[in-house]
Amino acid sequence: MNLTVPIKTYLESERKPAFELPPLSCDAHVHVFGPASLFPFDESRNFTPADAPKEKLFALHKRLGITRCVIVGSALHGYDLRATQDAIAHGNGHYLGIALVEPAVTLRELERLKSVGFRGVRFNFMQHLKSSLTASDLLQFSKRLADIDMHLQVHFEKELIHELAPILESCAQHVPVVVDHIGRINASDGLTGKHYMALCRLLEKTNFHVKVSGIDRIDQTPPYLAGKKLAADLVARYPTQCLWGLDWPHPNHTHIPDDVTLVEALVEIAPSPESLTALLVHNPQKLYKFEN
Repeated sequence: MNLTVPIKTYLESERKPAFELPPLSCDAHVHVFGPASLFPFDESRNFTPADAPKEKLFALHKRLGITRCVIVGSALHGYDLRATQDAIAHGNGHYLGIALVEPAVTLRELERLKSVGFRGVRFNFMQHLKSSLTASDLLQFSKRLADIDMHLQVHFEKELIHELAPILESCAQHVPVVVDHIGRINASDGLTGKHYMALCRLLEKTNFHVKVSGIDRIDQTPPYLAGKKLAADLVARYPTQCLWGLDWPHPNHTHIPDDVTLVEALVEIAPSPESLTALLVHNPQKLYKFEN
Protein backbone atom coordinates (compact mmCIF):
# COMPACT_ATOMS: atom_id res chain seq x y z
CA MET A 1 0.00 0.00 0.00
CA ASN A 2 1.50 3.32 -1.11
CA LEU A 3 0.52 5.99 1.41
CA THR A 4 1.62 9.58 1.62
CA VAL A 5 2.79 11.15 4.83
CA PRO A 6 -0.24 12.44 6.76
CA ILE A 7 -1.01 16.01 5.79
CA LYS A 8 -3.20 18.67 7.34
CA THR A 9 -6.19 18.76 5.05
CA TYR A 10 -7.99 21.72 6.57
CA LEU A 11 -7.27 25.20 7.77
CA GLU A 12 -7.62 26.30 11.36
CA SER A 13 -8.22 29.99 11.98
CA GLU A 14 -10.35 32.38 14.01
CA ARG A 15 -11.80 34.20 11.00
CA LYS A 16 -15.59 34.42 10.81
CA PRO A 17 -17.86 35.11 7.81
CA ALA A 18 -18.75 38.70 7.05
CA PHE A 19 -22.46 37.96 7.51
CA GLU A 20 -24.68 35.79 9.69
CA LEU A 21 -26.28 32.66 8.32
CA PRO A 22 -30.01 32.02 8.90
CA PRO A 23 -30.96 30.20 12.11
CA LEU A 24 -30.82 26.40 11.77
CA SER A 25 -28.50 26.58 8.75
CA CYS A 26 -27.31 23.15 7.64
CA ASP A 27 -23.93 22.08 6.27
CA ALA A 28 -25.10 19.04 4.31
CA HIS A 29 -21.73 17.55 3.40
CA VAL A 30 -18.73 17.04 5.67
CA HIS A 31 -16.60 14.12 6.83
CA VAL A 32 -14.88 13.21 10.09
CA PHE A 33 -11.52 11.43 10.14
CA GLY A 34 -10.32 9.65 13.24
CA PRO A 35 -8.82 10.15 15.63
CA ALA A 36 -6.93 7.20 14.21
CA SER A 37 -6.16 5.94 17.71
CA LEU A 38 -9.89 5.29 18.20
CA PHE A 39 -11.16 4.88 14.65
CA PRO A 40 -8.44 3.38 12.41
CA PHE A 41 -8.38 4.19 8.72
CA ASP A 42 -9.17 1.62 6.09
CA GLU A 43 -6.15 -0.36 4.93
CA SER A 44 -7.08 0.02 1.25
CA ARG A 45 -7.11 3.84 1.38
CA ASN A 46 -4.99 5.73 -1.15
CA PHE A 47 -3.64 8.28 1.34
CA THR A 48 -3.63 8.96 5.06
CA PRO A 49 -5.33 12.17 6.18
CA ALA A 50 -4.63 14.24 9.23
CA ASP A 51 -7.08 13.54 12.02
CA ALA A 52 -10.19 15.67 11.60
CA PRO A 53 -12.32 14.57 14.56
CA LYS A 54 -15.76 15.67 15.66
CA GLU A 55 -14.39 18.25 18.09
CA LYS A 56 -12.73 20.15 15.24
CA LEU A 57 -15.92 19.96 13.20
CA PHE A 58 -18.11 21.21 16.04
CA ALA A 59 -15.73 24.12 16.68
CA LEU A 60 -15.69 25.04 12.98
CA HIS A 61 -19.47 25.10 12.79
CA LYS A 62 -19.73 27.21 15.92
CA ARG A 63 -17.34 29.76 14.40
CA LEU A 64 -19.20 29.83 11.09
CA GLY A 65 -22.69 30.03 12.58
CA ILE A 66 -23.83 26.60 11.34
CA THR A 67 -26.30 24.72 13.54
CA ARG A 68 -27.11 21.53 11.64
CA CYS A 69 -24.98 19.11 9.67
CA VAL A 70 -24.98 15.91 7.65
CA ILE A 71 -21.79 13.86 8.01
CA VAL A 72 -21.00 11.62 5.05
CA GLY A 73 -19.18 8.37 5.68
CA SER A 74 -15.78 8.41 4.01
CA ALA A 75 -13.95 5.76 2.01
CA LEU A 76 -10.93 6.57 4.18
CA HIS A 77 -12.76 4.68 6.93
CA GLY A 78 -14.21 2.16 4.48
CA TYR A 79 -17.40 0.58 5.72
CA ASP A 80 -16.47 1.27 9.33
CA LEU A 81 -18.97 3.98 10.31
CA ARG A 82 -17.97 4.30 13.96
CA ALA A 83 -16.32 7.73 13.60
CA THR A 84 -19.39 9.14 11.85
CA GLN A 85 -21.80 7.48 14.26
CA ASP A 86 -19.83 8.78 17.24
CA ALA A 87 -20.02 12.34 15.90
CA ILE A 88 -23.76 12.02 15.31
CA ALA A 89 -24.25 10.73 18.84
CA HIS A 90 -22.46 13.78 20.28
CA GLY A 91 -24.26 16.28 18.03
CA ASN A 92 -27.26 16.84 20.31
CA GLY A 93 -29.71 15.96 17.56
CA HIS A 94 -28.27 18.53 15.15
CA TYR A 95 -26.00 16.10 13.28
CA LEU A 96 -27.17 13.31 10.98
CA GLY A 97 -25.33 10.99 8.61
CA ILE A 98 -25.02 9.35 5.22
CA ALA A 99 -23.62 5.81 5.27
CA LEU A 100 -21.21 3.88 3.11
CA VAL A 101 -22.30 0.25 3.08
CA GLU A 102 -21.61 -2.95 1.22
CA PRO A 103 -24.31 -3.82 -1.34
CA ALA A 104 -25.09 -6.98 0.62
CA VAL A 105 -25.78 -5.06 3.82
CA THR A 106 -28.67 -6.59 5.75
CA LEU A 107 -32.03 -4.94 6.28
CA ARG A 108 -31.41 -5.20 10.01
CA GLU A 109 -28.20 -3.17 9.68
CA LEU A 110 -29.87 -0.54 7.50
CA GLU A 111 -32.62 -0.20 10.08
CA ARG A 112 -30.01 0.13 12.82
CA LEU A 113 -28.21 2.85 10.89
CA LYS A 114 -31.43 4.77 10.44
CA SER A 115 -32.21 4.48 14.15
CA VAL A 116 -28.88 6.12 15.09
CA GLY A 117 -29.24 9.03 12.69
CA PHE A 118 -28.29 7.94 9.17
CA ARG A 119 -30.70 9.20 6.53
CA GLY A 120 -29.28 7.79 3.32
CA VAL A 121 -26.63 5.65 1.65
CA ARG A 122 -23.87 6.91 -0.62
CA PHE A 123 -22.26 5.02 -3.48
CA ASN A 124 -19.10 6.19 -5.23
CA PHE A 125 -18.32 5.79 -8.90
CA MET A 126 -14.93 7.48 -8.81
CA GLN A 127 -11.60 6.13 -10.05
CA HIS A 128 -9.85 6.80 -6.74
CA LEU A 129 -12.61 5.24 -4.58
CA LYS A 130 -13.47 1.59 -4.32
CA SER A 131 -17.00 0.38 -4.97
CA SER A 132 -18.31 -3.15 -5.17
CA LEU A 133 -21.63 -1.98 -6.59
CA THR A 134 -22.27 -1.85 -10.30
CA ALA A 135 -24.46 0.83 -11.79
CA SER A 136 -27.07 -1.76 -12.70
CA ASP A 137 -27.30 -2.81 -9.03
CA LEU A 138 -28.42 0.66 -8.00
CA LEU A 139 -32.06 0.17 -8.89
CA GLN A 140 -32.46 -2.94 -6.77
CA PHE A 141 -30.72 -1.26 -3.86
CA SER A 142 -32.89 1.85 -4.16
CA LYS A 143 -35.97 -0.34 -3.72
CA ARG A 144 -34.47 -1.65 -0.47
CA LEU A 145 -33.88 1.92 0.71
CA ALA A 146 -37.46 2.87 -0.12
CA ASP A 147 -38.74 0.21 2.25
CA ILE A 148 -37.11 1.99 5.20
CA ASP A 149 -37.48 5.60 4.02
CA MET A 150 -33.81 6.28 3.30
CA HIS A 151 -32.46 8.01 0.20
CA LEU A 152 -29.71 7.39 -2.34
CA GLN A 153 -26.67 9.63 -2.72
CA VAL A 154 -24.31 9.21 -5.68
CA HIS A 155 -20.81 10.53 -6.30
CA PHE A 156 -19.48 9.97 -9.81
CA GLU A 157 -16.98 11.07 -12.42
CA LYS A 158 -18.54 13.70 -14.66
CA GLU A 159 -18.27 11.51 -17.75
CA LEU A 160 -20.48 8.87 -16.12
CA ILE A 161 -23.52 11.12 -15.86
CA HIS A 162 -24.67 10.12 -19.34
CA GLU A 163 -24.33 6.40 -18.59
CA LEU A 164 -25.86 6.63 -15.12
CA ALA A 165 -28.75 8.96 -15.97
CA PRO A 166 -31.27 6.29 -17.10
CA ILE A 167 -30.53 4.13 -14.06
CA LEU A 168 -30.75 7.09 -11.69
CA GLU A 169 -34.08 8.09 -13.22
CA SER A 170 -35.39 4.61 -12.42
CA CYS A 171 -34.02 4.86 -8.88
CA ALA A 172 -35.73 8.22 -8.40
CA GLN A 173 -39.08 6.55 -8.96
CA HIS A 174 -38.54 4.87 -5.60
CA VAL A 175 -36.35 7.18 -3.48
CA PRO A 176 -34.91 10.69 -3.53
CA VAL A 177 -31.59 10.75 -5.41
CA VAL A 178 -28.91 13.25 -4.37
CA VAL A 179 -26.07 14.07 -6.79
CA ASP A 180 -22.86 15.11 -5.04
CA HIS A 181 -20.71 18.16 -5.76
CA ILE A 182 -22.52 19.53 -8.85
CA GLY A 183 -21.80 16.25 -10.62
CA ARG A 184 -18.02 16.93 -10.49
CA ILE A 185 -18.27 18.76 -13.82
CA ASN A 186 -15.69 21.23 -15.12
CA ALA A 187 -16.95 24.71 -14.28
CA SER A 188 -14.86 26.12 -17.11
CA ASP A 189 -17.27 24.49 -19.57
CA GLY A 190 -19.93 26.93 -18.41
CA LEU A 191 -23.71 26.72 -18.48
CA THR A 192 -23.76 25.04 -21.89
CA GLY A 193 -21.23 22.30 -21.12
CA LYS A 194 -22.57 18.86 -22.04
CA HIS A 195 -22.09 17.42 -18.54
CA TYR A 196 -23.79 20.39 -16.87
CA MET A 197 -26.71 20.20 -19.30
CA ALA A 198 -27.04 16.48 -18.54
CA LEU A 199 -27.15 17.29 -14.82
CA CYS A 200 -29.90 19.84 -15.43
CA ARG A 201 -31.90 17.29 -17.40
CA LEU A 202 -31.80 15.01 -14.36
CA LEU A 203 -32.96 17.81 -12.10
CA GLU A 204 -35.96 18.39 -14.36
CA LYS A 205 -37.15 14.96 -13.18
CA THR A 206 -39.05 14.35 -9.96
CA ASN A 207 -37.15 13.34 -6.83
CA PHE A 208 -33.67 14.60 -7.79
CA HIS A 209 -31.50 16.84 -5.64
CA VAL A 210 -28.02 18.27 -6.09
CA LYS A 211 -25.39 19.45 -3.65
CA VAL A 212 -24.01 22.82 -4.66
CA SER A 213 -20.93 21.90 -2.66
CA GLY A 214 -17.48 21.58 -4.16
CA ILE A 215 -17.31 24.83 -6.10
CA ASP A 216 -13.61 24.56 -5.20
CA ARG A 217 -13.43 21.13 -6.86
CA ILE A 218 -15.10 22.03 -10.15
CA ASP A 219 -13.19 25.34 -10.22
CA GLN A 220 -9.80 25.16 -8.53
CA THR A 221 -8.95 28.88 -8.65
CA PRO A 222 -10.15 31.02 -5.71
CA PRO A 223 -12.50 32.84 -5.44
CA TYR A 224 -14.12 30.19 -7.67
CA LEU A 225 -15.99 32.53 -9.99
CA ALA A 226 -16.92 29.83 -12.51
CA GLY A 227 -17.97 27.43 -9.75
CA LYS A 228 -20.15 30.05 -8.11
CA LYS A 229 -21.80 30.85 -11.44
CA LEU A 230 -22.94 27.25 -11.93
CA ALA A 231 -24.03 26.86 -8.31
CA ALA A 232 -26.05 30.09 -8.51
CA ASP A 233 -27.70 28.91 -11.74
CA LEU A 234 -28.75 25.65 -10.08
CA VAL A 235 -30.18 27.44 -7.04
CA ALA A 236 -32.12 29.83 -9.27
CA ARG A 237 -33.48 27.09 -11.54
CA TYR A 238 -34.13 24.42 -8.90
CA PRO A 239 -34.76 26.33 -5.67
CA THR A 240 -36.29 23.39 -3.76
CA GLN A 241 -33.78 20.75 -4.92
CA CYS A 242 -30.44 22.21 -3.89
CA LEU A 243 -28.40 21.50 -0.77
CA TRP A 244 -25.12 23.05 0.31
CA GLY A 245 -22.05 21.82 2.16
CA LEU A 246 -18.44 22.68 2.89
CA ASP A 247 -16.99 19.22 2.14
CA TRP A 248 -14.71 19.75 5.18
CA PRO A 249 -11.94 18.66 5.67
CA HIS A 250 -11.57 18.58 1.87
CA PRO A 251 -10.00 15.13 1.32
CA ASN A 252 -8.10 14.15 -1.82
CA HIS A 253 -8.05 17.75 -3.04
CA THR A 254 -5.71 19.79 -5.21
CA HIS A 255 -5.54 22.58 -2.62
CA ILE A 256 -6.84 23.53 0.83
CA PRO A 257 -9.82 25.87 0.47
CA ASP A 258 -10.69 28.41 3.12
CA ASP A 259 -14.03 27.46 4.68
CA VAL A 260 -14.93 31.10 5.33
CA THR A 261 -14.42 31.84 1.64
CA LEU A 262 -16.80 28.99 0.82
CA VAL A 263 -19.42 30.33 3.23
CA GLU A 264 -19.09 33.87 1.91
CA ALA A 265 -19.63 32.53 -1.62
CA LEU A 266 -23.24 31.94 -0.57
CA VAL A 267 -23.90 35.66 -1.06
CA GLU A 268 -23.57 35.05 -4.80
CA ILE A 269 -24.90 31.49 -4.91
CA ALA A 270 -28.15 32.31 -3.09
CA PRO A 271 -28.37 36.12 -3.24
CA SER A 272 -31.81 36.69 -1.71
CA PRO A 273 -32.80 35.96 1.91
CA GLU A 274 -35.50 33.62 0.62
CA SER A 275 -33.15 31.59 -1.57
CA LEU A 276 -30.51 31.41 1.15
CA THR A 277 -33.02 30.18 3.73
CA ALA A 278 -34.38 27.60 1.30
CA LEU A 279 -30.89 26.32 0.52
CA LEU A 280 -29.62 26.17 4.10
CA VAL A 281 -32.76 25.51 6.15
CA HIS A 282 -35.92 24.39 4.33
CA ASN A 283 -34.43 22.02 1.75
CA PRO A 284 -32.24 20.04 4.18
CA GLN A 285 -35.05 19.89 6.72
CA LYS A 286 -37.39 18.38 4.13
CA LEU A 287 -34.87 15.77 2.92
CA TYR A 288 -33.08 14.84 6.15
CA LYS A 289 -35.93 15.34 8.61
CA PHE A 290 -34.08 16.81 11.58
CA GLU A 291 -36.21 16.08 14.62
CA ASN A 292 -35.49 19.11 16.81
